[in-house]
Amino acid sequence: MKQVLLFFFGLMMSIAANAQTTVSGKITDADGQPVPSASVTIEEPGKDAIMAFSISNAKGEYKVTFTSAGETVDLKIKAFNQKPVFRNIKNQNQTLNFSLESDATEIQEVKLKTRMITKKGDTITYDLKAFESKADRTLADVLKKIPGIEVNGDGSVLYQGEPINKFYVNGKDLMEGGYGTVNNSLPKDAVQKVEVLENHQPVKILQDKVPSENAGLNVVLKKSVTMTGRGEVGLGMDPLLWNVKLTPMFFGQKNQWVVNYKANNNGESVEKEGNLLGFGNRWEGRRGQAGQKSWLNVETAATPDIPEKRYLMNNVHFFSANVLTTPFKSKEWELKASASYTNNAIERSDRNTDTYEAGSTTVPNGGIYISESANNFYTNATKGELIVTKNAKKGFFKNTTTWNGYWNETNAAIDNVLPVFGTDNVNYISGDQFLNSPSGVFQNSLSTILPWKEKLFNVMSYISYQKDRQTLDILPGSYVNSTGNFPAAALYDRLRQNASSESFNANHSASVGFSYKKWTFTPELGLNLSFNKLQSNLAGANGSAFTDFGIDYRNDNEWNEVIPYTQVGVNFKSNRLNLSMNLPLNFYDITYQDNFRNSYQETRKAVLEPNLFATLDFASFFKIWAFAGQSYDFGNFGSFYEGQIFTSPVSLRERYNRMPENLNRNIGTRLEYRNPLNNLFFNVRYGYNTNRRNLIEQFSGDAFNSTLSLIELENTTSSQTESAEIGKYFPKFKTNASLNFSNTDSNGFSYFNALQESKVSRQNFGFKFNNTYFSFLSVDYNISMNWSAQKNASQNRVTKSSGWNHNLAAYIYPIENHTIGFFWDELHTSVREQNFSNAFFDLSYQYTWAKKKIDFEVKWLNIANTDVFERISYDPTLLLTSVNSVRIRPSQVMFTVKFNFK
Repeated sequence: MKQVLLFFFGLMMSIAANAQTTVSGKITDADGQPVPSASVTIEEPGKDAIMAFSISNAKGEYKVTFTSAGETVDLKIKAFNQKPVFRNIKNQNQTLNFSLESDATEIQEVKLKTRMITKKGDTITYDLKAFESKADRTLADVLKKIPGIEVNGDGSVLYQGEPINKFYVNGKDLMEGGYGTVNNSLPKDAVQKVEVLENHQPVKILQDKVPSENAGLNVVLKKSVTMTGRGEVGLGMDPLLWNVKLTPMFFGQKNQWVVNYKANNNGESVEKEGNLLGFGNRWEGRRGQAGQKSWLNVETAATPDIPEKRYLMNNVHFFSANVLTTPFKSKEWELKASASYTNNAIERSDRNTDTYEAGSTTVPNGGIYISESANNFYTNATKGELIVTKNAKKGFFKNTTTWNGYWNETNAAIDNVLPVFGTDNVNYISGDQFLNSPSGVFQNSLSTILPWKEKLFNVMSYISYQKDRQTLDILPGSYVNSTGNFPAAALYDRLRQNASSESFNANHSASVGFSYKKWTFTPELGLNLSFNKLQSNLAGANGSAFTDFGIDYRNDNEWNEVIPYTQVGVNFKSNRLNLSMNLPLNFYDITYQDNFRNSYQETRKAVLEPNLFATLDFASFFKIWAFAGQSYDFGNFGSFYEGQIFTSPVSLRERYNRMPENLNRNIGTRLEYRNPLNNLFFNVRYGYNTNRRNLIEQFSGDAFNSTLSLIELENTTSSQTESAEIGKYFPKFKTNASLNFSNTDSNGFSYFNALQESKVSRQNFGFKFNNTYFSFLSVDYNISMNWSAQKNASQNRVTKSSGWNHNLAAYIYPIENHTIGFFWDELHTSVREQNFSNAFFDLSYQYTWAKKKIDFEVKWLNIANTDVFERISYDPTLLLTSVNSVRIRPSQVMFTVKFNFK
């Protein structure tokens, strides 16, 4: 790995050495006056291939930097009403001034065209009008068609395959990472252009000092003060369906707000729009998506690999409100407040048939297990957040206070058919499961950066407190003893597993940054604290009185971490080369204590966990990245507990041995090409990761009841991934197309009654395009194909599988304001000569009242009335073939009215 890393850096430094040729000067006209906006291009001799370009400023000055191995290059200058200049020059740093001759041209007809993609510095600007189709209504609809950009169902945006770190509207970050609501509901007609801010450093005082590896996105509206938004109201049948979306928005120069209410029972998970999709960077403080600790679970039905609207049986109400204001005279200070509430009920059911071959480590004699699951998930969740920010060139301040509350319930009804080994008989086992899981989370994050003489002083503080309580009821108790592994449970009508935990975390740090030329050095001291407590017990009841199972099924544990650290950040930023290194020395002091059993373990280690990334721009449109890092994992809260816990009704677990010690190392590189002149984007990636572990999870039991424990066994897993993606927009044909391919090779170890090593090789291929060439037709299509080979290295068995799925959306415009839509989703899986196909078709008709900008839509979903999704998989490690059948939504018809707020 060291040799590979040295190769990458040697490559980058060699490129950097060749990327220093700069030609600069001044361009004037025949009267000696400066010529602004003249284009200066550098080309290979004898070829019409642009290596670099520049535009002269108002003073007529230009500067162009390029990379070339040749002795000479061609320089061309073009300017309006001036004769072009061509000159073959030496490939060396030099200053060249030019005086142009006038060449006035009589223009009989002028037709102005706006370039659909333009680039200036690190900003790429997209003209939205150039990419939209007649069927598009929101910003997200159009972004999906832009080369280099991807949009997921929750509204999250990827640029060159990586998540954006900021989503601005008119330069303001109202949503603070939860931008899915705006992306999915902002009318496209309100947007003038979209800007991608490459290498975006959101903290202004750190710009030109600390580089960033992520891009930001800025949505520029047509008006500086805009009242807009999107709404939908729909009704349907078979069964009774409804859908309401109301999202008014206001974007002003001092104030912005978005109010969002969405509710439906037609299979759309609108509550995901409230998730954090972008996280800024570490200098803004610590902020992440809060969630519950899942100590206990019921058995759950599977979800199929098809669009969620096909299978989600929901009844959801989601409300959110976001406000941004500048309360002080200084516009640098902003106050942001947000609140949300989710009430959601989901039904899900499936049937799973597991066939074990003779010789399986799980079921040595082989057998068929059949399980039917029916679930109800009830979610009640609230969130409130207050953010105070000052983001200026002379200082930065940000304090974020967040509170989350959850009151969730889940139940399951399970029917199993289990073989009785040695006979031709089967057991029919049924059980009911109920889980209640309330939680509360409080977080506060503070970060401030102040100039101190020639230095930057940064203080960061983060505290959080979380409390989780979970209660799992299993009826009857004999359910967990179906194969005789837990005979004591059969004495009770009900088993109750309780688990509760409390966690307090505090992270504090102080650093001083100082610059020397293009270098910035940031020494830092910090202290990370984490104090955690877990309590659990198992009890059985006949009637209302519960009896504890004893100390073997009880926990009263503490897991505490005190981690002081020191690190030095080194950053280099020039016009083309960015380098960022963090060299932290962490002192881990981790203790585990069991108050019931008086057991105690401790880890004390000082380790170096460096990480770095570097980027280099060369040959105008190319960029190469390099990544490397090393980190240790000495376990976390939940890694250890000696008392046994039913983490699910079929899994009894204890986790106790010695303290874990994992070492993770990774390297990677990425080559990007982004050329707005010919609308071409591509990237090639490579990544390698290893994880060395001292412990392995040991499963024992059969396919229905299993017990997990930890055993001491050193093992190393690794994975290697190569991928490539290319996308291009063809203006002549109004088509955006992209191809992607990836290959992953990995190995892993598992212990289910015996040690097993598996090796997996996976390939994925994807193609997508959209076309709006014809005035009467627009098409969106994508297809994904996959192949895999799984090898049980312990038994030298290889199993191959494959699959593909595609999605087609075609819109026909027979006459003005009328739209007919056809939609086709299909998924195919193939394992060991067994094949399953699932196809779904929809049809829609939409009439647009153009004057009022109101759409009236009738949509027929799942025309074939397919009610079950089927797929197959095979595990060569367990010699297991699984066939899964999931209940999906039946055929249904919806009538919807869609409109914009003005």
